Amino acid sequence: MAKVELKSISKVYDGGVRAVDNANIVVEDKEFVVLVGPSGCGKSTTLRMVAGLEDITEGELLIDDEKMNDVPPKDRNIAMVFQNYALYPHMSVYENMAFGLRIKKVPKAEIDKRVHEAARILDIEKFLDRKPKALSGGQRQRVAVGRAIVRNPKVFLFDEPLSNLDAKLRVQMRAELSDLHLRLNATMIYVTHDQVEAMTMANKIVVMKDGKVQQIGSPLFLYNYPINKFVAGFIGSPPMNFLSVKVQEEGSAITLNESSFKIKADGSHVEYLRKYVGKEIFFGIRPEDLTYTESAGNNSMTVKVTVVEPLGADIHLWLTTETQPLVARTEPHHVFKVGDTANFTPRMEKARFFDKETELAIIPSPDA
Repeated sequence: MAKVELKSISKVYDGGVRAVDNANIVVEDKEFVVLVGPSGCGKSTTLRMVAGLEDITEGELLIDDEKMNDVPPKDRNIAMVFQNYALYPHMSVYENMAFGLRIKKVPKAEIDKRVHEAARILDIEKFLDRKPKALSGGQRQRVAVGRAIVRNPKVFLFDEPLSNLDAKLRVQMRAELSDLHLRLNATMIYVTHDQVEAMTMANKIVVMKDGKVQQIGSPLFLYNYPINKFVAGFIGSPPMNFLSVKVQEEGSAITLNESSFKIKADGSHVEYLRKYVGKEIFFGIRPEDLTYTESAGNNSMTVKVTVVEPLGADIHLWLTTETQPLVARTEPHHVFKVGDTANFTPRMEKARFFDKETELAIIPSPDA
């Protein structure tokens, strides 16, 4: 397989619009890297530059240390799986998978071997004689992946391949693609706007916003140590809560003050928060790090329940302080009704804090 390096890559369209701005990304050999971000963040454009479907305005693209900027797509030894499958409707599954190899004049026996092996891996051997219209969405997606596999590419590229599938099938296909990565031992770059896909599939996540790379790291590292408020809010479902609080000093302690509560900062965070005394910051806490308590305590928040979402294994509670909304994830044996007043204690060692102006994390991550 292959190592892919994007060195200060930019894509500038007519009028000076920067779809991708100075992206530096390294995809190691055999890694599964997911580019994630909201619509219009530049992730698909980045993928298309790797594929050769978009010209690179600035920077260098290297595959196995070989510069690829001016190499035609057909000579990059990559295979791309598209969102809409891009299957030929008049061809059978076998013909769709074999087409690219026939164009390259691969011997017929070798084509047959590769197609049947890919079909076996993807469990679509029984569909080889069918036309795409006779297949379900998930089966068509497997055919599109099979067409990529038969080429034995250095790099697999996936552009939102599961977005046209229903929720249950997306979960199934996520597991199948992760398993496929392990079985092929392949280098894969995958684009999605769905952070759940990113968290469950990636070895490494690249979070993008407005054409810029925000943070790169393993799923759990980004979840636990987001570099800024955007990453903190994008990674995680439900997303992290952000409450505007004022930092105060009380003796050796640091407290976070909101109109309806006052809580004490964890001791490990005090030295970083002390320079913000008298200022407002964003206090970030994830829904699962809010613990329900029967009565108000020294470090609890008293909030009102506005929406109850029972999900079986847990409950998502939409809450509000006197002025600010937040979400808590609780166990199903607690009974809540809209309009109830409830008390939640945040796990302060899990709290994250962000500068009000720059929105950068106040507490540095372990690798900083």
